[in-house]
Amino acid sequence: MSNDVTASAAPDDPSVASNVRQFVTFHVERETYAVPLAEVQEIIRLPEMVDVPLAPPALAGLANLRGSVLPVASLRRLFSLPDKSHDDATRVVVINRAGGHGGGQEITSGFVVDRMASVITAEPGEIEGAEGLTASAEADLLSGVIKRTAGMVMIIDLGRLLQRSGSGRGGGAGRQVDGPVEFGAATTARAGAEGEASDEIQLVSFELAGQEYALPIEHVQEIVQVPEAVSELPNAERHVIGVINLRDRLLPLVSLRTLFGLPAAPLGEQNRIVVVSRGEAAGSVGIVTDTVKEVLRVARAVVDPLPDLLSNGGSLREVESICRLNGGKRLVSILSAGRLFATTQLSGDLAVEEGTMQETRGGAEVTRADEEEQFVVFRLADEEYGVPIEAVHEIVRVPEQLTHVPRTPDFIEGVVNLRGAVLPVVDQRRRFQLPDAERNDRQRIMVFAIAGVRTGFIVDSVSEVLKIPRSAIVPAPDLSQDGDNAVERIANLAAAKRIILMVNVDRLLSRHEVADLKAA
Repeated sequence: MSNDVTASAAPDDPSVASNVRQFVTFHVERETYAVPLAEVQEIIRLPEMVDVPLAPPALAGLANLRGSVLPVASLRRLFSLPDKSHDDATRVVVINRAGGHGGGQEITSGFVVDRMASVITAEPGEIEGAEGLTASAEADLLSGVIKRTAGMVMIIDLGRLLQRSGSGRGGGAGRQVDGPVEFGAATTARAGAEGEASDEIQLVSFELAGQEYALPIEHVQEIVQVPEAVSELPNAERHVIGVINLRDRLLPLVSLRTLFGLPAAPLGEQNRIVVVSRGEAAGSVGIVTDTVKEVLRVARAVVDPLPDLLSNGGSLREVESICRLNGGKRLVSILSAGRLFATTQLSGDLAVEEGTMQETRGGAEVTRADEEEQFVVFRLADEEYGVPIEAVHEIVRVPEQLTHVPRTPDFIEGVVNLRGAVLPVVDQRRRFQLPDAERNDRQRIMVFAIAGVRTGFIVDSVSEVLKIPRSAIVPAPDLSQDGDNAVERIANLAAAKRIILMVNVDRLLSRHEVADLKAA
């Protein structure tokens, strides 16, 4: 328990002590409230919080409490009081109690209060039920009052409070993870299941000195940011930048600029490392690109082998084909993962066979691949969201102009022509009731299929693709009374100090909204 509260002396007589109850008291506006001491886990200062879209108004956000996802509600909003700026006295009372019918899974939730008071002891004669209180939304959240000379202290009914706040289910036990992770070929399996693999291929495109390149998605294991520290290798070739520690394995880094004989450029926040598999025996290599652009799904008909005149020269031996987009106005050079490192000298000691990396959690060995899920991470406003990689059909740039369709719902931004098919586009900020943002080059359209309708959603940016251990993923608190909130799970990357809101694509739109899209 924090030192923010002070305990009053308990009675010395054991017979009296067995009947008394202890409460933690605090102030909201001008009133004093109490909750049973036995159900208070701790009292903390106001933490950094993640906003959840379309959540109940009382939910202030989600916080990371020592590896656990903690839903935090505002008592002011629950009591229909105006919001107040937080100050040094603001505290969060963390409640832990048995949840469900019959006391099942424990529920942990936090409540923002204006300031703490003390811990008090109340005898049975001082406590009265809430029947005499005036019927109101506030009185509905009270179970009784403690009569004191200085005034009444109102006892909060924690069961009703948790239900009203949207914290009906806890965020799960504390589970920690060592950080962000990986890409993969899950989309390839999905494409095969849909019968599309024979007609289309998926590519991860990136930019290098103003030219666009791509790699087949099945060779891309993950995309990560360039860390601050890279260890150099003595006597390495010029294009070998060094090695980094990526989740307990050493990953050699190669500069594509140097490998392709292009001018060097300083590394910055826009640079990304594309981790490429060289095969089970050779391990993985990270190639440093200027920036990662998007995930493309293209028809095989627009992919042509590299002309002999170019390939015979040897200078473009790493390029195996050219993808023609936008009627040939946009050319993407597709690299061969095998040829890319055929002449690259990398220490064999740095290669770790993928799939053999194991870790010990709770005393038991588990295979990493069996305990992880892959997600595409995007940003809206100041928060990070994730969707399963198999749900993402493709990621494209936002065109300069969208065709607006009259008499469509407000959240439909318009329609675009995507390779001959009309694609309705939803402004995801507007859908999540977030402030509008001006169009910019970082925004992307993520294409999903919802109830059989291919739909694009405009997001602020697509940052990376992660493979996240299942142990770091917990159910989201009950954030809506109808159970129809799009955020179903939370990825709590405690070591990286990140909370990612996991979105169920099928819940991004309701049934009648899908019908509106079909009509558009």
